[in-house]
Amino acid sequence: MSQSTLDQALATIQAAWRPLDSDLIGACLRALEQLAGATVSEPWLAELHERRPASTELARHPEHGFVLLAHAEPPGLYRPPHDHGRAWVVYAVQSGAMEVRTFIRVMDASGLPRLIQRDSTVLGPGEARAYLPGDIHDTRALDEGALQFRFTERDLRAEDRGGRMARYDRPQDGWSIAL
Repeated sequence: MSQSTLDQALATIQAAWRPLDSDLIGACLRALEQLAGATVSEPWLAELHERRPASTELARHPEHGFVLLAHAEPPGLYRPPHDHGRAWVVYAVQSGAMEVRTFIRVMDASGLPRLIQRDSTVLGPGEARAYLPGDIHDTRALDEGALQFRFTERDLRAEDRGGRMARYDRPQDGWSIAL
């Protein structure tokens, strides 16, 4: 019996798992690109396309702690700039398109943190991108919405509860840290 693309991607990640380094990021990117390129004829993916859940957990590794989620994002859904604390993440788009902008945090003249946009990338079907600990980014589902996968090396709820994730607001004079 052949494995699903989901099973293959998880096996690839598990086999490559070790402390964060370039090889691990490369293996996870390739696995997520393969996952994002899966055909809708696979039952697990057909169900995602049919149900279009806002968020559903596809996998959680009991020993390593990594988590794979699927998100069906409606057109225009925007998630303001944030980081993932100590965690790193790989976003992969299965269908539709998603814009991801990255930012750098600087201190303004009054000593308050502000964000400056660094770049903008549009991820389409089959594309994946990694964001490392401390990388600040936002996401926006484009016109057709997006079905995307989010792979995190740890459960982000714990990072959030621990106060290690930063989120940003946009007052009239630029992005600032949300209090």
